Amino acid sequence: MTVADLQSAGEARRPAIDVLAPEIMDMAFGLIRVLDDEGNPHGPWIGDLGVDELVEILTTMFTTRAFDARMMKAQRQGKTSFSMGSRGEEAIGAVTATVMGAHDMCFPTYRQASYLLGRGRDPLAMMNQVYGNAADENLGTQISGLYTSSEFGFLSISGNLATQMPQAVGWAMAAKIKGDPTVALAFVGDGSTAESDMHAALTFASTYTPPVIVAIVNNQYAISTDEEVARGSAQTFAQRGIGYGLPSLRVDGNDVLAVHGATSWARDRALAGHGPTVIEFVTYRGSAHSSSDDPTRYRPEDEFDEFPLGDPIKRLRLYLQNRGFSNDQANALDEQIRNMIEAKNEEAEAIGTINTGERPSLRHTFELVYETMPPHLIRQRQEAGI
Repeated sequence: MTVADLQSAGEARRPAIDVLAPEIMDMAFGLIRVLDDEGNPHGPWIGDLGVDELVEILTTMFTTRAFDARMMKAQRQGKTSFSMGSRGEEAIGAVTATVMGAHDMCFPTYRQASYLLGRGRDPLAMMNQVYGNAADENLGTQISGLYTSSEFGFLSISGNLATQMPQAVGWAMAAKIKGDPTVALAFVGDGSTAESDMHAALTFASTYTPPVIVAIVNNQYAISTDEEVARGSAQTFAQRGIGYGLPSLRVDGNDVLAVHGATSWARDRALAGHGPTVIEFVTYRGSAHSSSDDPTRYRPEDEFDEFPLGDPIKRLRLYLQNRGFSNDQANALDEQIRNMIEAKNEEAEAIGTINTGERPSLRHTFELVYETMPPHLIRQRQEAGI
């Protein structure tokens, strides 16, 4: 992405929620932006977020960045097997978490920790799962970093790419049949839009018009492959929705107000019975793809600093500064959150890590697969001495 690709803040129109897809095809190629480079808002997507609400979003973003950094450090220390971060992408999850309703369901990928934290999940519970210790609510049965929480409407993250897409559409179809006033929010990465599950999901979404928001997170890299390769000959990822007759928006994913405005519009549209929306959130993965990745092999080290859309945390801080929440206040909040994350991590490590302390019993590996355990698993459990 270059500066030439950007629309000016406030330039994109805001259509009525009952608009037909062909009437807004151009919005799959533009970019909904609200904040300019000086942190001033423009246009019809501004919304009505107050300073307190924005500070809560900033808190979630600070928490996510500190949490991700601490878990990556733990992996480097040999205390967990795997870690994935979302540096540069925090605004998308943190903001959508405030838009979605209490009974809505999120179908995430592996970079939506900010959504779960924004819904109120205790970082300690997530750390216990990362370490797979005795306090892990998943009893050590889930891969490190693939979080889940039924309490907070967050389906288990799957390492298999795009499998959550038909699940999300199916959940939304069921909600429509039952008349439940709820919406499914399905996240998918840019590279995963090429998976067959994605296209099956869009076919069903187009045919049955369920209340679902398809959120494509374009962070510029599908693992180590540039997004230009991942999207093929298409100009944008939002364009994928056009062929299925779905309203499609392209949004500045590092602009808190733009993310809030677009997600609110799509949710209102779904609840009013007007069907799905496809949203491409344009952002940047500032960290490695995972703890197994070395991004210096395929991109310049300073590329994140040069990204035209900027750092979402810095942009929100600037906007808040213009509204009276000072830089000193933001720094104090950031330090407070870093200290909180360190304290939570000490508590989790005291329970256990991948190599120390208390861990769940191996028997859970057998007991949580079948309601009635088949003979071969009973035999294997006995051979394991449990």
